[in-house]
Amino acid sequence: MSVYSELLKRVDKKNLPTHVAIIMDGNGRWAQKRHLVRVKGHEQGSKVVKRIVETASNLGVKVLSLYAFSKENWNRPREEVDALMQLLHRYLLVESNNLIKNGVRLSIIGDRKSLSPTLNELISDVCARSEHNTGTRVVIALSYSGRYEIVEAVKAVIKDVQDKKIAPDDIDEELFGNYLFTKDIPDPDLLIRTSAEKRISNFMLWQIAYTELYITKTLWPDFTKEEFLRSIISFQKRERRFGMTGDQLITQKNSSRGYSLNE
Repeated sequence: MSVYSELLKRVDKKNLPTHVAIIMDGNGRWAQKRHLVRVKGHEQGSKVVKRIVETASNLGVKVLSLYAFSKENWNRPREEVDALMQLLHRYLLVESNNLIKNGVRLSIIGDRKSLSPTLNELISDVCARSEHNTGTRVVIALSYSGRYEIVEAVKAVIKDVQDKKIAPDDIDEELFGNYLFTKDIPDPDLLIRTSAEKRISNFMLWQIAYTELYITKTLWPDFTKEEFLRSIISFQKRERRFGMTGDQLITQKNSSRGYSLNE
C-alpha cells in the first residue's frame, strides 16, 4: 500500500477542516538551490497547485484558499512580476475547463484594479463559468493584502453609515465580516505555511483569529499530497477551544448531545 493510501486511512472524513488556507512560500528559494532563475520555482509551484487542488477536492474540503500574490509582491523585479502574471494567465487558460468539469468553483480576492485588463477578463470568465459548481471552492488571493482588505471594509462601512443604510450601533463582528472580500466564505480552520517561515505575511488577518497553524520546512514546489494529508491529520488531533477551557468544551459537546455531566 502506498504512503498516500496509508495516510488517507488515518484521515477522519467526518472531521475535515471546512476551509484550508495555504501560504505557498519558497518558490524562489527552491529555484536558487538548483541554480535556476526564480521563475522556474514558480513554474514548479503551479504544478503543485494543480495537485493540491485535486487532493483537496477528492478529500471533500469545502474551501481551499491559496495566497498566490500579495500587494507587496508588486515591488519585486519587473521581470519576475511579469512572469508570474503570465504563469497565472496560462494556468487559468489550461486548467479552467478541467476545474469546471470537476465541479470546482473559482473565486479571486484582492485588488483586481492592479491586474491587466486581459487577465481580469479571463478571471471574470472563469469565475462566471464556475459560479454554480458545488464542489470545492478554490479562492486565489491575488494582489491581496489583509490590511488593505480591512481598510476597504472600513471605508465601505463608513459610507453605509453616512448613507444611513446602517447605524453605528449596528456594527459588530458579524456585520463587519460582511464587508470583507470573504463575506460568503467561512473563516479558515487550518492555515498551512510552507518553507518554515513563522509569520502570517499580511494574509487574512481578520479571518485567522482562531485558525490552527501548520508550518512545514518543505518549500512549496516540493509540497506533496502526502504532506497535505499530514497537515489534515495534525489538525484533527488538536482541541480547538476558541477562548474556552477544555472542561467548558466537554460540557458544550455533551450539552449538544442532549445530556449533562451530572446525569
